[in-house]
Amino acid sequence: MIDETDETQDHDGFMDEGEGAGYGGVGATLADARREAGLDLAQVSAETRIPERHLSAIERGDFGALPARTYAVGFSRTYAKMLGLDDREIADRVRAEMGVSEADHADRPAKFEPGDPARVPSRGLAWFGIVAAIVLLAGIYAFYSAYFSPGMGPAPLEEEQAPIAAAQTQQAAAPANAIDPAGEVVFTALEDGIWARFYDGEGERLYEAQMSRNETFVVPADAENPQIWTGRPDAFAITIDGKSVAKLAEDDFVMRDQPISAEALLARQETTQTPAAPVATDGAT
Repeated sequence: MIDETDETQDHDGFMDEGEGAGYGGVGATLADARREAGLDLAQVSAETRIPERHLSAIERGDFGALPARTYAVGFSRTYAKMLGLDDREIADRVRAEMGVSEADHADRPAKFEPGDPARVPSRGLAWFGIVAAIVLLAGIYAFYSAYFSPGMGPAPLEEEQAPIAAAQTQQAAAPANAIDPAGEVVFTALEDGIWARFYDGEGERLYEAQMSRNETFVVPADAENPQIWTGRPDAFAITIDGKSVAKLAEDDFVMRDQPISAEALLARQETTQTPAAPVATDGAT
């Protein structure tokens, strides 16, 4: 006689994801929320762009299987947001669990016997250290020789005042807003694992990814009312025609439907830099 319960479980799609059934940490919380939402790992991976093997490792609490701590925290936050959970709480719990794991690992000191060859520098390393020391000493000698040689003292202050005054005059004469409000906007991720979605005013997706450190996205010049949705607005450097402008925020929080055209970014920067009366936020009377 065939057990109908076992057959149902075999076709449920979640039985093969229960490797961490005895694990009760943050990964189990994410796994339970996913199952309640009726999703499998493949669906979550397609939505978040996180590989299934990394999602599986997170659910098992095996954060060491991920490339780095940054990935563990970033992927977990993205996973939590997708499921509608508190991503900050999830990130804090992941950091806490990784801290306990690393502390346990640190409590196991490496066993080295006195005179262990693994602890003795190789001959090549020793020669490298000697050469590096010689180069350093030569550089110090050259610096002090040039610094204290005759005729190398500081020039009279009167000769420097004219160029400084001219530079200050040019700076004062430059327009306050020298950046083209129709210039090319480039977003650069400052950390690994930064999720962001770029889209136009009609909601049409322009680009979406879990961006790595120094990865860039150029806002298309023909995009109508381009906007951004991300949980880390503080983790992007922004330039317009190669000139830096203020970041979208100095703290991490979910920012959505934020205009990112050159004109909108410049207006935002002027509002931030210009002292003004407090502006009422949404919902304020």
